[in-house]
Amino acid sequence: MSLSLSLSVLFTPSYNHSFTSFLPLSLSLDLDLDLDCAQSHASVSSVSGDSVVLLLFWVTLFPEDILKLWGTPVNIIVGSHVWVEDPDIAWVDGEVEKINGQEVVIQATTGKQVTAKLSKIYPKDVEAPAGGVDDMTKLSYLHEPGVLQNLKIRYELNEIYTYTGNILIAINPFQRLPHIYDAHMMQQYKGAPFGELSPHVFAVADVAYRAMINEGKSNSILVSGESGAGKTETTKMLMRYLAYLGGRAVTEGRTVEQQVLESNPVLEAFGNAKTVRNNNSSRFGKFVEIQFDKQGRISGAAIRTYLLERSRVCQISDPERNYHCFYLLCAAPQEEIEKYKLGHPKTFHYLNQSKCFELVGISDAHDYLATRRAMDIVGISEKEQEAIFRVVAAILHIGNIEFTKGKEVDSSVPKDDKAKFHLKTAAELLMCDLKALEDALCKRVMITPEEVIKRSLDPQSAVTSRDGLAKTVYSRLFDWLVDKINNSIGQDANSRSLIGVLDIYGFESFKTNSFEQFCINFTNEKLQQHFNQHVFKMEQEEYTKEAINWSYIEFVDNQDVLDLIEKKPGGIVALLDEACMFPKSTHETFANKLYQTFKNHKRFVKPKLSRTDFAVAHYAGEVLYQSELFLDKNKDYVIPEHQDLLEASKCPFVVGLFPPLPEETSKSSKFSSIGSRFKMQLQQLMETLNSTEPHYIRCVKPNNLLKPAIFENVNIMQQLRCGGVLEAIRISCAGYPTRKPFFEFINRFGLLSPAALEGNFDEKVASQKILDNMGLKGYQIGKTKVFLRAGQMAELDARRAEVLSSAAKKIQRRIRTHQAQKRFMVLRKATISLQAICRGRLSCKLYENLRREAAVMKIQKNGRRYCSRKSYKKLHVASLVVQTGLRAMSARKQFRFRKQTKAATIVQAQWRSHRAISYYKKLKNGVILSQTRWRGRLAKRELRKLKMASRETGALKEAKDMLEKKVEELTYRVQLEKRSRSDLEEAKTQEIAKLQSSFEEMRKKVEETNALLVKEREAAKKAAEEAPPVIKETQVLVEDTKKIELMTEELESVKATLENEKQRADDAVGKFEEAQESLEDKKKKLEESEKKGQQLQESLTRMEEKCSNLESENKVLRQQAVSMAPNKFLSGRSRSILQRGSESGHFAVDARSNLDLHSHSMNRDPSEVEDKPQKSLNEKQQENHELLIRCIVQHLGFQGNRPITACIIYKCLLQWRSFEVERTSVFDRIIQTIGHAIETQDNNNTLAYWLSNTSTLLLLLQRTLKASGAAGMAPQRRRSSSATLFGRMNQSFRGAPPGVNFAMINGTAGGGADTLRQVEAKYPALLFKQQLTAYVEKIYGMIRDNLKKEISPLLGLCIQAPRTSRASLVKGASRSVGNTAAQQALIAHWQGIVKSLTNFLNTLKSNNVPSFLVRKVFTQIFSFINVQLFNSLLLRRECCSFSNGEYVKAGLSELEHWCFKATDEYAGSSWDELKHIRQAIGFLVIHQKPKKNLDEISHDLCPVLSIQQLYRISTMYWDDKYGTHSVSPDVIANMRVLMTEDSNNAVSNSFLLDDDSSIPFSVDDLSKSMERFEIADIEPPPLIRENSGFSFLLPVSD
Repeated sequence: MSLSLSLSVLFTPSYNHSFTSFLPLSLSLDLDLDLDCAQSHASVSSVSGDSVVLLLFWVTLFPEDILKLWGTPVNIIVGSHVWVEDPDIAWVDGEVEKINGQEVVIQATTGKQVTAKLSKIYPKDVEAPAGGVDDMTKLSYLHEPGVLQNLKIRYELNEIYTYTGNILIAINPFQRLPHIYDAHMMQQYKGAPFGELSPHVFAVADVAYRAMINEGKSNSILVSGESGAGKTETTKMLMRYLAYLGGRAVTEGRTVEQQVLESNPVLEAFGNAKTVRNNNSSRFGKFVEIQFDKQGRISGAAIRTYLLERSRVCQISDPERNYHCFYLLCAAPQEEIEKYKLGHPKTFHYLNQSKCFELVGISDAHDYLATRRAMDIVGISEKEQEAIFRVVAAILHIGNIEFTKGKEVDSSVPKDDKAKFHLKTAAELLMCDLKALEDALCKRVMITPEEVIKRSLDPQSAVTSRDGLAKTVYSRLFDWLVDKINNSIGQDANSRSLIGVLDIYGFESFKTNSFEQFCINFTNEKLQQHFNQHVFKMEQEEYTKEAINWSYIEFVDNQDVLDLIEKKPGGIVALLDEACMFPKSTHETFANKLYQTFKNHKRFVKPKLSRTDFAVAHYAGEVLYQSELFLDKNKDYVIPEHQDLLEASKCPFVVGLFPPLPEETSKSSKFSSIGSRFKMQLQQLMETLNSTEPHYIRCVKPNNLLKPAIFENVNIMQQLRCGGVLEAIRISCAGYPTRKPFFEFINRFGLLSPAALEGNFDEKVASQKILDNMGLKGYQIGKTKVFLRAGQMAELDARRAEVLSSAAKKIQRRIRTHQAQKRFMVLRKATISLQAICRGRLSCKLYENLRREAAVMKIQKNGRRYCSRKSYKKLHVASLVVQTGLRAMSARKQFRFRKQTKAATIVQAQWRSHRAISYYKKLKNGVILSQTRWRGRLAKRELRKLKMASRETGALKEAKDMLEKKVEELTYRVQLEKRSRSDLEEAKTQEIAKLQSSFEEMRKKVEETNALLVKEREAAKKAAEEAPPVIKETQVLVEDTKKIELMTEELESVKATLENEKQRADDAVGKFEEAQESLEDKKKKLEESEKKGQQLQESLTRMEEKCSNLESENKVLRQQAVSMAPNKFLSGRSRSILQRGSESGHFAVDARSNLDLHSHSMNRDPSEVEDKPQKSLNEKQQENHELLIRCIVQHLGFQGNRPITACIIYKCLLQWRSFEVERTSVFDRIIQTIGHAIETQDNNNTLAYWLSNTSTLLLLLQRTLKASGAAGMAPQRRRSSSATLFGRMNQSFRGAPPGVNFAMINGTAGGGADTLRQVEAKYPALLFKQQLTAYVEKIYGMIRDNLKKEISPLLGLCIQAPRTSRASLVKGASRSVGNTAAQQALIAHWQGIVKSLTNFLNTLKSNNVPSFLVRKVFTQIFSFINVQLFNSLLLRRECCSFSNGEYVKAGLSELEHWCFKATDEYAGSSWDELKHIRQAIGFLVIHQKPKKNLDEISHDLCPVLSIQQLYRISTMYWDDKYGTHSVSPDVIANMRVLMTEDSNNAVSNSFLLDDDSSIPFSVDDLSKSMERFEIADIEPPPLIRENSGFSFLLPVSD
């Protein structure tokens, strides 16, 4: 047995420090006990912290001795563990080696020896959890090194999120961690109380959303941090989760959050730039408003931008860059560059002020195309994009316009041709007048009452005017982009609730800090004040919630810094604006003004070695500002010339950027200050934030290399100061920095007051007694926690260390006594052993002598025996040789005699056999001849009988042949008709074509004649008009008269011809109509003949079927006649049946048709069935359907293990032949009845009843129905036994349709299921089967989900053991019967789950649900239990403890016992579904984890768990019972290596399990698993038993 002890004690000094100076007392006790006790663990190592169960035994045994140690004040002693400042790594831990007054010598863990003042060291909590704490308010020592160490520990474990109260600290991992952002993780955090699960950005978003929904107040989430800290990614995650909670309002195919995220590339291109610390730093503040409707769904969004750094357009410092868009445009395709007349960035003044033109690993050309695509996505047209980049190019060209002195005094002109080129290019790009642009830059117009004066500007003023124009244009362009994006996203004007996400630059402090850093730090001072007020408010709420007194706590504010900057009229901003208004002011005069005004201000510092610099003591530290460029960067004139110039542009886009100014501002130049505008925008932002409920996320960049797994302490400490985290800690320390729940406080400090544990006190009273016993003052006792002042935790730890030290000494004393006694016993035992060895040695020598003597005698004896035996063997061999020769002679003689005797015997046997065979053959031939003759006579008699029967069959064949001939004749006639019809159509077509052609010819002739006639008339008229006066000769008139007569005759002949042609056309039309009518008549006759042919074909098919049935019966009769003796009665009965069948004609068909009420497969002539009987049959059918529905609505129960309802439905549908009809309503009625029964029932009993019925009915349908398209089964169906004549007669006697045998479904009797024919199902039957399948799956899912809902609340209680007070633990030493009761109370929740499972199983069994479905239900339920418990284990660190593992293991044993009782028939493989939680819990409760290697853990202990899951359990594990450690650091490192190698696989990275809610079976699986059963003897219910229409349901007796 060995024991090692290290002790450190510190005292509480009298001074006060901003981060509290409470110093630690720590005890590290390592024991290695090897006790022969079955109840004790074989190795208990590293007993520390809360694990003092063994030491409590000694404390309760000797309390009076321990209390004697108290009395002197706590002092620092050698061995204390402390933190001390280090210039390289901020803080280093070490152990106190020497104390010299106020100086302490510390041996650091780095190997260096450090000497520090007592006031500069901080206590280290050696009992802090190995994996850190998720909320730093839980730290025992809340100070800078404690916070830094906790963040470092968690970062090394890939835990990038940590709470400080309700503030989330997010450290950028610089690697993909998709498993913590997937949908499973969102589901876990949805609705979870804040702080219950591990810290996450989703938890902050969930709190904001729940507060907005419950309280109706808008919320805001402030994401801050320096460049590269991950603010943008955090903002994306927030919007993703809010979209997950609030639904996805889709606009034009894209969700709102997608549109907001899609706008990021555009805003980054025009608002981001490279700074000293980040390659993609946002130089503006972005406030994303996500708007929600009354139902809590996202209804719109808006992006508000604040505080754009306008001065960066004109002035940048090395190695920074200007805004990205300038460099992107310079890297555009060549045609774009030529169009805008651009070149390399170094050729432009606004870009070449820095030598950095490109970023490592980033392609500006690629980003340019990506930006153009992003513009397309957000709705910026090609025309607008072209205008945007024209403006950007114009700004670059404006920057290259240089000025020199003009001819006039104080005038300026472009310097050279290069400047004129850029001036001209800028004018072309802005589409404005060249001269007007030059005048706007070089001249000013002054309006006086008398006249308008145009004043020239000197070159310096012209440069200022140029830069002012560039900044104004760029600022207006950025504002236009933001407005365009907001219009594209769409805002909800009716939204009353919103969640705003603020992404703004963090505190900046560089070697050179100018006006930009001053404005940024001013913003952060404002936000820090808001943050401090919120933190203090949270502190007040915590104190109010715990009902403690907090009125005397002082609140530290930074209002004095804000007054220094923004107060009017004496603030820095006001003095800067005043200096800018005077033309002759310089940065020296401005600095002197500051020195004079704030020389006594405690926040303003004047440097000793500079005349123009000044420093401001911000909350994050002192920042030195260089004032050289303050005045230039602050000036922002609204110049009317610039306004007028751009308003007159020919480009509508440029005109839109500059709307008309108010009249009073357009008359003259008016001074505008960037600082004043900055302050005004900041005020608007603060008003927006003050109207919302804030939530804070502080993003931290772990290193400047932007690489994973690097944690730079100094850098992070600076960011924590800049982010206000340390300020929040300082506010907490001003009150009660240490807050311990009663359980933890008693568990840790209960040993200080054994009387408080022994008494019957509750936790609050016990805590009060412990504190009173210690004599502490100033603490507070809340409702659930103990609140301690700064330093009191260290004092309690010091007292606790004394008690533990005394207990350790007692243990050492007893152990050393035990070791001394053990050494004495070992020595005594060794002496006795030595004596025994000596005595044994002497005895061995004596024995050796005796053994030698005996050996000599034995050798002599054996020698003599050998000689005698050798002589004897020689004599014996000689005798044997002689005897062998004599015996051989005798044997040869005897052999010859036996050989002769055997040959004689063989000859005799052959002769006798020949004689017997000859006699047998003669006898056999005679017998065969007699039998042959007798059988011939009998065969002739049977032949005569069969010939008589075959005559009737021959008659049927003749009839069949005749019908076939008729069919052939009709077919031939039909073909002739078709052929004649086609010939007629061809002839008709030809005749019509001829008539049409002739008609066209006649029409053309008529038209020509009419035209000729018209011409003749016109000629006649013309001739009459041109005729001379009457004085001409008479002979001329006669000639004209003759011509007219001839023309009249020709006209008459043409008219006659026309009439003839018209008559012929009318005749042709009439013939065409007659031919068409005759064609229609022939078509009708042809259709009638086709119908007759189809009817004949159907009748022929029926006759063929009838003949085939008769042939099969004849074959059966022949086989019976050959194999059986003649049975006159059977033969006569068969003949009579056949004769009656032949006399009645269609006997079989008629019998079948009488049973078929629905079938339309046989086309009956309507004249054969009257309307009135048909109507009565339909009414009867509807009555039967209605009665069946009324019957199945009732709970009919079960007969044996068979559901009556399913069997009744199946038998009725089969009897009514509903499966074979094209239309029926009975299926819909049944489905509606089932749906109505389950939709209004949450009762598992009803659901189980219908699950049993629907699954049974589905099984019967699966084994009966087949698709009607299965033609290959037709021959078997026709030749099945049930289709024969005897089969149909049997069915008609029993009242069952063909193809169904109700006697057996399991096929154990004759004609079982294997020999039954299947029914060819029509579409309604197949649809009914599909609907029934859907209802089976639906009911199954409802039953499964009901059980999940029932056990879900219990699962949340089962993952974490109920807390037991420390007093009850101590008093448990005298437990006996009460222990059993306590154990039963601990697993009450598990027993509740077991009870629910048992009740559920009983419900399913009582309703005869198939065991296959029961197994599937419980398999999925156990899988659900596994998922819920395992995910909760991985998300809650308090669950990954040793005692909690024992608690869950006890609960899992209850489930295992339930599975054993339920048997494999119902439980199946349910227990195997818990493999994840079983292996995880098994890992928690094993001992000696540090001795296990990764191979043993991943292959032997936890083969199912992934590396990510093992890593998370290993890092979250803590032993609250024995103080053991988790796995070794080497195993953790190996796990991290494996995770890094597999980091690209998102699935493997996810450590959470997914619950499978699918249906785990198919209809075929169900059919195969269910046993066949008998349904013929099912008793119908009383409602339909007496109805004659349901007589077929009555069981038939044998």
